[in-house]
Amino acid sequence: MDTSGLGGFLRNRRFGSCFDASSEPNPAPKPEPNEAAGRQQPAELDECYPDDDDDGLFAVLISWVRIMVCFVSMMFTTFIWAMIMVLLLPWPYQRIRQGNIYGHVTGKMLMWILGNPIKMEGAEYSNERAIYISNHASPIDIFLIMWLTPTGTVGIAKKEIIFYPLFGQLYVLANHLRIDRSNPTAAIQSMKEAAGAVIRNNLSLIIFPEGTRSKNGRLLPFKKGFVHLALQTRRPIVPLILTGTHRAWRKGSLHVRPAPLTVRYLPPIRTDDWTPDKIDDYVKLVHDVYVKNLPGSQRPTTSSSSQNGTSGRS
Repeated sequence: MDTSGLGGFLRNRRFGSCFDASSEPNPAPKPEPNEAAGRQQPAELDECYPDDDDDGLFAVLISWVRIMVCFVSMMFTTFIWAMIMVLLLPWPYQRIRQGNIYGHVTGKMLMWILGNPIKMEGAEYSNERAIYISNHASPIDIFLIMWLTPTGTVGIAKKEIIFYPLFGQLYVLANHLRIDRSNPTAAIQSMKEAAGAVIRNNLSLIIFPEGTRSKNGRLLPFKKGFVHLALQTRRPIVPLILTGTHRAWRKGSLHVRPAPLTVRYLPPIRTDDWTPDKIDDYVKLVHDVYVKNLPGSQRPTTSSSSQNGTSGRS
């Protein structure tokens, strides 16, 4: 961001408000994730915003207006940055950087329009060269990831994203990575190519290890792709814990509620000594970190949790 006057704006990626009455600075995190704090804070969030839809007609209308403003605003910034990307076609890395700047500007703008209060924790881990992973239960997760991932980060999406109007074309222009999920062999080959691009260009990655969006906010089993990427790049894994987004904007709904959100970075998980014969163990290890740090309403049920590591595909 040294090439843009937006540097200061983009570095200030915190909203001024939090969802509780106090605005005391967060204590410095310990080297290991604080399991007790990880359970207590989300539990308070569950009580803070009960799970009901009776918000009144006026609130629903305001929500629709916010969504429409988000859509129009996103189309505007996407069009502007698409033109910038076309001009930068000969410079692939600059397109990646511009794609990140687009995400920072657009993601922060969309969250401001939606107006959900946000609490940030562990931001000191947000500028690592790493594989960032996040749980995924709401469209809001996309906005947060766009806003919060550091410059020099690429996403990985299915190859069909190119058919998404305007946004898909910008994704490709920004030199983000696509994988072929038509069969396991093609997926593994795509992962190898993605890992090679990350190493050659000294990039970070962002990926949703569940592979799809949870319908009810509960954590799904993790696919194995992020472990394959860690083995091939030796990047540390930084878990990004999103809580409350499933209450704010549910899957299939056009109603955004003013539920408070928490974005929490955990300390990096080193992968230097990982070996290919323990892939299932690593998937479970990281999945367990999420289970310990999510509120009860977002933890997997016993049946879905037991499937983890057996149903995941690369």
